[in-house]
Amino acid sequence: MNKSTRRFLFPSLTLKTFLRLAAVALLAYLIFIHLLIPLRIKGSSMEPTYRSGGINFCWTLGYLFSRPSRHDVVLVRLAGKRVVLLKRVVAVEGEGVAFRDGKLFVNGSMVVEPYVRYPCKWNLTPRRVKKGYIYVVGDNRSMHMENHSFGQTPIERIVGVPLW
Repeated sequence: MNKSTRRFLFPSLTLKTFLRLAAVALLAYLIFIHLLIPLRIKGSSMEPTYRSGGINFCWTLGYLFSRPSRHDVVLVRLAGKRVVLLKRVVAVEGEGVAFRDGKLFVNGSMVVEPYVRYPCKWNLTPRRVKKGYIYVVGDNRSMHMENHSFGQTPIERIVGVPLW
């Protein structure tokens, strides 16, 4: 190993080196705890869009200047910052939402959902999304409704959006 490689891999322990190390650690903390939260996808409720076991990052500034809109994929906080659900927004506040024979209806009109690959027979009576709430559902509709976590959620529980 030549001298320059050794110096790069094993720098001398000076105050400057410790300050650089502290700056890198602080920057990593700020980015990966507050801006880009790493997450591992568990469960099949968003398949085939997001596969169980996949890795992604939650971009927490996704709704800094806007609100979630229909068809957006969002992360919904259940408890703390660690327990979140990955879901798709199907209706926003003030809209009526219903399922008839597996088809999504918003304000009485059927919504085309090209991301839903697995058909279902869901039936859900019409309901109005409350002010300050959105209605979220997973993309994998082949699961029975009883096994699916979905419904109205307060907008303040939205953590962010998946990075990809």
